[in-house]
Amino acid sequence: MFTTVQDFLQEWKQEAAVTQKVLNTLTDESLKQEVSEDLYSIGSVAWHITGAAYYFPAQVGITFEVPDLRKEAPASAAEISETYHLVSERLSEAVTDQVSDEKMNEMVNLFGMEMPIQAVFRLLIQHQAHHRGQLTVLMRQAGLKVPGVYGPSKEEMEAISAQK
Repeated sequence: MFTTVQDFLQEWKQEAAVTQKVLNTLTDESLKQEVSEDLYSIGSVAWHITGAAYYFPAQVGITFEVPDLRKEAPASAAEISETYHLVSERLSEAVTDQVSDEKMNEMVNLFGMEMPIQAVFRLLIQHQAHHRGQLTVLMRQAGLKVPGVYGPSKEEMEAISAQK
């Protein structure tokens, strides 16, 4: 759990940077890659991650201005990446402005579950990491080089080994 706003913001900054690195690797062509027909595509997972960074906080009264996230996933990887960056930055600003350390313990209802705001923030980060993992699997299937997330990726390890 986060005990202070700064605790959350510090971790959000790190996690958002990793997600941004993954999203920056996407190509327009890769956005259609699916596990199988009628399941999430790279584009829809990436857009879902982007939207969640707004919808989780909005459900508990933390509001900020964002582009239309209800539309279908864009066909442009750059648009998804740029929108995520904007939403992530605005989330940080909104939390700084709208949440105090005392408010972190305030009980709220998120999707029918009672929890403190700090738990909403933890769930947001875990939700993002969960879908980021799905995204990296789909990226491999699409033939993209997957960037390292919590350590070097296969390609990054091969590059490190080649330098020795």
